[in-house]
Amino acid sequence: MAPYSLLVTRLQKALSVRQYHVASVLCQRAKVAMSHFEPNDYIRFDLLEKNINIVRKRLNRPLTLSEKIVYGHLDDPANQEIERGKTYLRLRPDRVAMQDATAQMAMLQFISSGLPKVAVPSTIHCDHLIEAQLGGEKDLRRAKDINQEVYNFLATAGAKYGVGFWRPGSGIIHQIILENYAYPGVLLIGTDSHTPNGGGLGGICIGVGGADAVDVMAGIPWELKCPKVIGVKLTGSLSGWTSPKDVILKVAGILTVKGGTGAIVEYHGPGIDSISCTGMATICNMGAEIGATTSVFPYNHRMKKYLNKTGRADIAILADEFKDHLVPDPGCHYDQLIEINLSELKPHINGPFTPDLAHPVAEVGTVAEKEGWPVDIRVACSHVETSGDCLLLTPGPTTHNAPGLIGSCTNSSYEDMGRSAAVAKQALAHGLKCKSQFTITPGSEQIRATIERDGYAQILRDVGGIVLANACGPCIGQWDRKDIKKGEKNTIVTSYNRNFTGRNDANPETHAFVTSPEIVTALAIAGTLKFNPETDFLTGKDGKKFKLEAPDVDELPRAEFDPGQDTYQHPPKDSSGQRVDVSPTSQRLQLLEPFDKWDGKDLEDLQILIKVKGKCTTDHISAAGPWLKFRGHLDNISNNLLIGAINIENGKANSVRNAVTQEFGPVPDTARYYKKNGIRWVVIGDENYGEGSSREHAALEPRHLGGRAIITKSFARIHETNLKKQGLLPLTFADPADYNKIHPVDKLTIQGLKDFAPGKPLKCIIKHPNGTQETILLNHTFNETQIEWFRAGSALNRMKELQQ
Repeated sequence: MAPYSLLVTRLQKALSVRQYHVASVLCQRAKVAMSHFEPNDYIRFDLLEKNINIVRKRLNRPLTLSEKIVYGHLDDPANQEIERGKTYLRLRPDRVAMQDATAQMAMLQFISSGLPKVAVPSTIHCDHLIEAQLGGEKDLRRAKDINQEVYNFLATAGAKYGVGFWRPGSGIIHQIILENYAYPGVLLIGTDSHTPNGGGLGGICIGVGGADAVDVMAGIPWELKCPKVIGVKLTGSLSGWTSPKDVILKVAGILTVKGGTGAIVEYHGPGIDSISCTGMATICNMGAEIGATTSVFPYNHRMKKYLNKTGRADIAILADEFKDHLVPDPGCHYDQLIEINLSELKPHINGPFTPDLAHPVAEVGTVAEKEGWPVDIRVACSHVETSGDCLLLTPGPTTHNAPGLIGSCTNSSYEDMGRSAAVAKQALAHGLKCKSQFTITPGSEQIRATIERDGYAQILRDVGGIVLANACGPCIGQWDRKDIKKGEKNTIVTSYNRNFTGRNDANPETHAFVTSPEIVTALAIAGTLKFNPETDFLTGKDGKKFKLEAPDVDELPRAEFDPGQDTYQHPPKDSSGQRVDVSPTSQRLQLLEPFDKWDGKDLEDLQILIKVKGKCTTDHISAAGPWLKFRGHLDNISNNLLIGAINIENGKANSVRNAVTQEFGPVPDTARYYKKNGIRWVVIGDENYGEGSSREHAALEPRHLGGRAIITKSFARIHETNLKKQGLLPLTFADPADYNKIHPVDKLTIQGLKDFAPGKPLKCIIKHPNGTQETILLNHTFNETQIEWFRAGSALNRMKELQQ
């Protein structure tokens, strides 16, 4: 089947009419499909409008855009209790999207449910398992060979249960969603933390764990704590070197990695009209780094332009008709308000080691020198000398630091590639190339094919770049990096979203900075973090000084998008004969066994597996990179449990004391020892425990290896929910200072589970080795439904109980 956008183009030429006439020719119906891949599943703006009116009458106040879309998807709008930050909402999402690393466990859980088909439109996207090594085509062929068993499982499971399947090479899940599935007013959940990317097209798109996706695919109302709403008012307009990425880099610096927890970030104000649709998606995408539930922009002409260009003029017409429900009400209330003047905003670069450490590009070089961070470009063929207010490139020895990497789900649009190519073209005109390794990741097959046709890809190659496969690649640690040894101090500059320790290349000494694609390109050409393209000069091959001009390119191609190769597999209408095989000897896939039910007793004498010191992301709890190949095999993936977390007892990673043998050993080995010997255990964590990815493996693994509770100062939203789904107890200290009362050699007893109830704290008895005891209180956020998950052993167990 020809892609929809190509069909539109052909009809336009044949009919010589405007695009909205083409839409009517294609549709010939009153209803509009959510996607051309699912012609019988329609956008229900009529139901959205009905529900909004019911809630508006009940609350009797103006509504934010976030509230309109979220409350517009309530299962029972007439009776749902609604209080921001407190009540749990029961919602009916429109669709589900899963990337291949998380889809494995999600589909294994769905298979365990015994249901014959998914209840809502759902898709699987193969983007996480392709390792960057030699370049696009070679890396893709290698990935298809290495991951054949997993790809076959996902393709056959999709066919069996009615899930669309995007083959490897199709692109990054969030770019595919933006091009095909997101639309203003949609409520979409995805098994990836950067699902909020779809907010750039006016939807509420939320990252979740696989168990949440299973609920929605099973037709069960999905629960979400009623989010608060943080308003970000944008005034002025973007210009020069300042990009959409700088908006979220600035916001991250203001709110920090946990400032958005429990809230939707809603952008509004006159400044939004200066931002392209894909630029808005960039901003929403990286909202995951501030802990936000999601982020969203109101429907405007930039979104309409993007819908038209991607062959969805019919949706744009419908959105115009219902526009009042796709923008905030005048006078609506935000729980917090931030104002940013885009005309005054400067280019930013954030890092290292955390995405909220914000620096203006003009200042980062000075800060880096002061802090002892490497500033020189890795594998350069020249060094950089400062002369007055300009930088002079002169021949010199090879330096030893940072590659530049552009792409990822955050910045891999046509506009992003165009802005980078515009910078690269200027350097080439003066005889310069990148002084570092430089990689480019197109966001989708459509983007790849279009930038090849329009010459951007060749310009980026000419300046020294390598075009990688349409996949996540180095952003998630899928990078076979050869130029450094582990432990070697170096800097990388990327247009990615996360820069946690070791995330990109598994090297804890890699200082990763995130910025816009055009700044990455400029820094790769200049060869140093000290370069500021707004003020500094370069020296060309002819010895003449020149200054890079700010890129000014089209946000969308002037011709239609080139769809490239067809990479989509439709689920068959009749899948009764479809087999889904999982070999019992497979090292990549493993059918799931139900977790044990709660025994009705308090949890006594829990051993502390590890008391974590400082930041503990899901990368620390369940590393990605080479471990991605085991995402469908729970027992094998559990061998990476908490191997990145720092043990407060000795300051080391993956080294904890076995309470029985008194020997120090790897965390997974110690957990397996406890499980084998019937010793239940607990983890003690610090602030914002589980920030980062949506990966539910970070909850499945501790449950599989005998964990019963995780006690912290605070949790990231998705991880807390994932723990509940798997029958674990995510608990927080009523007094955060009580973290200091617990020592790794203590034992804990959690009391009050027989009377477990929403809002009622639990008691924790700390038993010290010297025989003394202390009692502290532990808070929780369980509601009645979630307490039933705990009692049943998991949410999946509870679902099966209800089916019986």
